[in-house]
Amino acid sequence: MTDLDDLRSRMDEVTLQMIHLLNERVKISAQIGAIKKARNLNINDELREAYLHNKVARAADDLGMSANYAARFLNYLLGTSSELQYGASATHLSIFGKAKEMERDGRPIIHMEVGEPDFPPPSTAGKALLEGFEAGHTRYGLPAGMPHLRAALAGHLASRYGSPLAQDNILVTPGARFAVFSAITTLLSPGDEIIIIEPTWPAYREAAFYAGAKPRMIHTTLEDGWEPSPSMVEDAITPRTRMIVLCYPSNPTGKILPARVMDQIMEMASRHHLYVLSDEIYHDYHYTATTPKSVLEYGYDRSIAALSFSKSHAMMGFRIGYAAAHPEIINRMARVSALCLTGVAGVIQYAALKSITHDSSDNIRTIGDRLRVITEMGRRAGLEFVDPDGAMYVFARIPGRSGMDIVEKCLERGLALAPGIGFGHYPEFVRISAGTERVTDGMHILRDVLQE
Repeated sequence: MTDLDDLRSRMDEVTLQMIHLLNERVKISAQIGAIKKARNLNINDELREAYLHNKVARAADDLGMSANYAARFLNYLLGTSSELQYGASATHLSIFGKAKEMERDGRPIIHMEVGEPDFPPPSTAGKALLEGFEAGHTRYGLPAGMPHLRAALAGHLASRYGSPLAQDNILVTPGARFAVFSAITTLLSPGDEIIIIEPTWPAYREAAFYAGAKPRMIHTTLEDGWEPSPSMVEDAITPRTRMIVLCYPSNPTGKILPARVMDQIMEMASRHHLYVLSDEIYHDYHYTATTPKSVLEYGYDRSIAALSFSKSHAMMGFRIGYAAAHPEIINRMARVSALCLTGVAGVIQYAALKSITHDSSDNIRTIGDRLRVITEMGRRAGLEFVDPDGAMYVFARIPGRSGMDIVEKCLERGLALAPGIGFGHYPEFVRISAGTERVTDGMHILRDVLQE
């Protein structure tokens, strides 16, 4: 065993050397992050990463090492650096937390930082909670969800999008957030790459970091109407890419992808055998002739649609969402649900079952009316933005001003907004939510702060 012991001893030494080098790399990464923050630079630098990938590929070739293995290891390091440099970035949730603390201290707050519609949930949902209790939906359930609910959701989506879906295509989750998390963490491995189009909800990036995957960010701009060109997506695809994330209508911009762009992205995904994770929780909220297309319309077996009752039915606190995908993908995601949750509470699932056919059109009209108030008052206040096609937000630039500074000053006046830096490198932006009936009061506060 001497030769085995010697090899193990050498391996231990190499491992400890790697730990020391990793520690040094982490320290350097933190210093770089501090400089980027001080100079208001983007955390993501795709040109720099491409340069480093080329250097590592050449080094691997010289060593006779697998270039793909080396690249995956580098991606893990790059993802770790990005996670470190993002750090505790201010997000809509961090502002929400501060606002809630102020409310506990007796300060009134207008909440325009979170996508929480202030409508009541359907009365049928409230009644169904008691009915579900009396019907005995209080026991352990199946990790994938209540069969009747899964079948009903499959039928609802099939009729809406013309997709041949069945019960096995549905996973019931505690909100769409868990559907997103379980899809990313079960379908990606450390070193894989995931394409995310920003500005976007930060949870996709955070879930990728958790999985050890490397986010490849596509930066869209106000000047381009927040529309990614197909060539931008194609250029971001590498041999290590495994997934593309879509969120349309967009959180935070309200953008809906034109059908031609969606078609081209789906064609690319199919050609490169990529998963497509589509966050479709805002699909009911659209206000123009452009209607959002669902990935379910394409019949592509690597598509995952994440949906929820939170926005459409104002059932945020119920924590009930669902995913629609190929049964093999659903089974993989369900294993995470079984490990973490056992399943969503039976009475909650029963309430969702009874609420599927609820007519949300009044809620949608209300949000549309509030968005018009925000855009009209926002233009008069000097904000720059593209009118949202859908969702419930206006993503607005304040020229020459720090969005975070404006957010902090507004919070002091009793208005909570979301900073643009929470959705990507958009330091001059704020996201304004139409979830409250007090949008006029909120916009008056924002106008006053901007005029100071």
